[in-house]
Amino acid sequence: MPKITPNLWFDTRAEEAANLYVSIFPNSKIGTIARYSEAGAKAAGQPPGAVMTVTFELDGQPFMGLNGGPMFKFSEAVSFVVNCETQAEIDRYWEQLSSGGGQEGPCGWLKDRFGLSWQIVPTALGQLMKGPNAQQVMAALLKMKKLDIATLQQAAESA
Repeated sequence: MPKITPNLWFDTRAEEAANLYVSIFPNSKIGTIARYSEAGAKAAGQPPGAVMTVTFELDGQPFMGLNGGPMFKFSEAVSFVVNCETQAEIDRYWEQLSSGGGQEGPCGWLKDRFGLSWQIVPTALGQLMKGPNAQQVMAALLKMKKLDIATLQQAAESA
């Protein structure tokens, strides 16, 4: 078992979110689903038998989802970065994670339908931001929602 596993607090939709995420990312799977007992359900304000936790892996990274009720919400203070080699990958992850009620944000950020923040970025971005035209790359990036590799590369090659 890994030492660190992100735990995501949902109101009641942890299993739904886990199923969506494992359908999007390769090498992913649902693990154990634990349900609320009578005593636990009463303490948590959940119905007995409802999903309490679901463990899952996204491309080998373990996660846990908890149905803990409405008192805590996701914010942009925590996000997951998805590094993409190609524009096709960026397009696919962007579409799938923002679908069904998600919200597109600036500079490669989006929120999925559960309110969880994701950054969909090209792996080349770090190198482009280190080059002599880093300011032009940043200026191009700041104008985008979904990142476009070709536009960022053009900015990096501008004189």
